[in-house]
Amino acid sequence: MVEEIGTTVEGDVLINVGPQHPATHGVLNLLLTINGETIKKVEPHLGFIHRSIEKMCESLTYRQFIYVTSRMDYLSAHINNHACALVVEKGLQVEIPSRAKVIRVLMDELTRIASHELWWGAMAMDLGAFTPFFHAFRERESINDIMEETCGARLTMNYIVPGGVMYDLHPDFQKRVKDFITLYKLKIHEYDEMVTGNIIFQNRMKGVGYLSAEDAISYGCTGPTARGSGVSCDIRKLYPYEVYDQLDFDEILETGCDSFARYMVRIREMNQSIRIIEQLIDTIPEGDFQAKTKAVLKLPKGEFYQRVETARGEFGVYIVSEGGNTPYRIKFRSPGFSNLSALDQMARGSKLGDLVAMMGTLDLVIPDIDR
Repeated sequence: MVEEIGTTVEGDVLINVGPQHPATHGVLNLLLTINGETIKKVEPHLGFIHRSIEKMCESLTYRQFIYVTSRMDYLSAHINNHACALVVEKGLQVEIPSRAKVIRVLMDELTRIASHELWWGAMAMDLGAFTPFFHAFRERESINDIMEETCGARLTMNYIVPGGVMYDLHPDFQKRVKDFITLYKLKIHEYDEMVTGNIIFQNRMKGVGYLSAEDAISYGCTGPTARGSGVSCDIRKLYPYEVYDQLDFDEILETGCDSFARYMVRIREMNQSIRIIEQLIDTIPEGDFQAKTKAVLKLPKGEFYQRVETARGEFGVYIVSEGGNTPYRIKFRSPGFSNLSALDQMARGSKLGDLVAMMGTLDLVIPDIDR
C-alpha cells in the first residue's frame, strides 16, 4: 500500500514542539505528525500570548491605541506605529510636513535592517552556527543606539504619532546614520563568508521548505516569505505611502521557492534599505516635524484602512468609526499569521531536522500572530 502524506497510519507518532522551545522564537506550539523522521502534518496551536490587543484598542483613543501595536511585532514597532498614524491621518484628512515623512521612512528602513539583522543571527544559530549571532548584533546595536538617542527607546519606540513624529531628530542623527552605513558596508562581506556561502548552510536550505507561487498566494503570504516564491507584493512599490514613490529601490524577488530563496530575499533587502537611507539622509527637509492637530482626535463616521510593508510583510489597520474619540471596531492584518499557515504545506514530506530551517525563514514573531 502506498502511504499518503497527511493520512494517519500505523507507526505515526504525535509530538509537540514548543511552546517553550528556542526554535519556535516564542510561545508557539506545533503538533507534528511524524513517521520515522518524515513530517506528515504540522498543526500550529496558537493563543499562548494572546492579549486581546484589538479589543483593548477599542477602549483607547486615536492617540493611545498606536502604542499598543508596538507590542505585537516588536521588531517592526516603528512600522506598526506608522500604519496606525497613517490610517488616523487618512480619516482626519491631515497632511503631514515633508520633514516628518522623510524621518518616518528613515526610521522604517533602519527598523527593517535591525529586524533582518536579528533574523540573520538567529537563523544561523538555529542551524548550529553561533558566531554569526554576535556579528549581527554588532550592526543591530548601532541602529538601536541611534533609535535610543532620538526616540528614547531601543525596541518599542512610540515615536510616530498622528501628524508626524513626537520629537525632532537628535543633532547627531545624520552623522550616526552615516557611520552605521560605513560600518555595514565594511562588514557585509562577512555575512557571505560565514553563512551565505557556507556549503553546510546551503545544503540545509536549498530545496527545503518548497512553497510555490500559487501556494504562497493561496495562503495569503506576504513579505520575504512570498517574494522568495517570486510573488510581487511589496506594499512600498504597489501602494506607496509617504515618499516611497519618489525613491529609487528594487523589490527583491527570488524564484527558488525554497528556504534559501527566502533567506536571500532578506539579505538583499537590507542592501535596498541602505540604498533608500542613502537617498534621504542628506536631503531631510527643514521645517516642522509635526502638523498641528487637536488634542482630542475624532475620526468621522466611516471605515478606514491602511497597509504598510513591515520586515515580515503586509501589516494592515482597519478602523470602523462611529464619530467618537475611540474606534468602534479595529482589526489588524498582521503578516505572521498567514505566513505561518503555509508551514504545513512547506513541511509535509520533509525530514524533522529541516523543520527548524523552514521556520527560521518565515521569521516568525509570535505576538504578531496571537495579538
